[in-house]
Amino acid sequence: MDGDRMLSFGMETRRINDIVTRGAKTRISDKEFLKKEILKWLRSPKRRMQLNGVLYYDYEQEILKKKRMVLGEGGQLREDPRLPNTKIIDNQYAKMVDQKVNYLLANPITINSENKKYIQALKQVLNKSFNRLLKNLGKDSYNCGIGWLYPYYDENGEFKIKKFMPYEVLPFWKDDDHTELDFAARVYDVEDYEGVNEKTVTHVEVYDTNGIHKFILNGEALTPDYSTYYFENDEEGYNWDKVPLIPFKANNKESSLLKQCKSLQDALNEIMSMFVDGLKENLSGSSILIIKNYDGEDLGTFRHNLMTYKAVKVNTIDGADGGIDALKIEVDSNNYEVIVKELRKAIIQNCRGFNAEELKSSGSPNEMTIKSIYSDIDLDANEIETEYQAAFEQLLWFINFHLQNSKKGNFENEDVEIIFNRNMVVNETELIANVNASATLLSKKTCISHHPYVIDVEKELKQIDKEKNESMDSFGNAFFNAPKAGNDLSGDNKTLSGNDKTLRGDADEK
Repeated sequence: MDGDRMLSFGMETRRINDIVTRGAKTRISDKEFLKKEILKWLRSPKRRMQLNGVLYYDYEQEILKKKRMVLGEGGQLREDPRLPNTKIIDNQYAKMVDQKVNYLLANPITINSENKKYIQALKQVLNKSFNRLLKNLGKDSYNCGIGWLYPYYDENGEFKIKKFMPYEVLPFWKDDDHTELDFAARVYDVEDYEGVNEKTVTHVEVYDTNGIHKFILNGEALTPDYSTYYFENDEEGYNWDKVPLIPFKANNKESSLLKQCKSLQDALNEIMSMFVDGLKENLSGSSILIIKNYDGEDLGTFRHNLMTYKAVKVNTIDGADGGIDALKIEVDSNNYEVIVKELRKAIIQNCRGFNAEELKSSGSPNEMTIKSIYSDIDLDANEIETEYQAAFEQLLWFINFHLQNSKKGNFENEDVEIIFNRNMVVNETELIANVNASATLLSKKTCISHHPYVIDVEKELKQIDKEKNESMDSFGNAFFNAPKAGNDLSGDNKTLSGNDKTLRGDADEK
């Protein structure tokens, strides 16, 4: 590996103690500062929201902590396990995340550049595996407000790109706008064994332009482990000139989508769970039971016996007969339906998604109707696309130097455009008609890029040229090999009209 501009070179493996004692050139030289920042961040509301974003997407939501409480002695609330305790999760949040990710990132990205060689080199890196990685990265961005890509060389010297979970990364920014990293710390747990006992070890990795510096976090003690280069080959180490962690933000505030709808999602789960609890408690409908001379210990026991045995015992006391009357309370289930419907609608509006039912009920909507339905999700897609374009600019810096160092070409000053192909329902008939009407006004490339059947514009242009050339070749062959009027080209004998000359084989009669 060569290229002084990409990698700074060092002659020996440095220990973390060298980093700590080097002085105050960077804030990372202060181990105590690093420890305090990590411990504060681990307990921070922002990280808690990131964790909640991932948990809520995976159906681990607040409703699972639901308990049925009753008044106990002294007016204190206590849990009553004998009451129905339904926990329903109607995960509209996960639906919104998937909807927004698939809208922007389901289709492969398109790479445009005047340099065809550069496009081919980029496609070797930004391949189908990367498209899958990018889609999963989109989920990180929405769940946590930010996602992280890490370009690196593996043990075989192969250039790779992987993602880190956002709740593992603590960034230290050079500026208030969070556009450039000073350094970053990654905190993650690894299951290990101490003898035969399993234990969790918390690792800390600090990434800066001097390499990766590793620590062990044990409680509140941060112990240096060792330091290493980003890539080592033949006992020589290399480091990137930039911190190789690239932020892919959902928005400039790095705000999680869950923050916009958590209270609504919790309310939806709670309303649906309460409704089912009511049905379980009152099989014949909502009612208040009036009990006369009940032969039981308490109301909890009465409710338990009623639910379990469908019967209770009553007494006759002082000549008064025992019994049970039911005071009916009419509860309109439509009320629950209305609330659920409004909560789902509010989640869609607050998350800037779209309601697929509107498309279904529109029959065959025209383009204006479709754009109206997609207006909110389009606004949100514009926001995240702006952030992703800036992130790709940083990622391409690492890819370009990799291509240069692997002798695939120097593309540092080449212009390139990354296009996100949004996955929108369209009125194909109307769109194709508009493309055809613009054929005399716009270039073929522009028209093809807006055709609903085209995914890869460059590939489609090549196919058109190929078919055109094949058609010309076929036409040329047909023209030159076609028999002329009055000619008999069967076999080797040719009869020519006019002078009545007969040719057999290569012999001419003159």
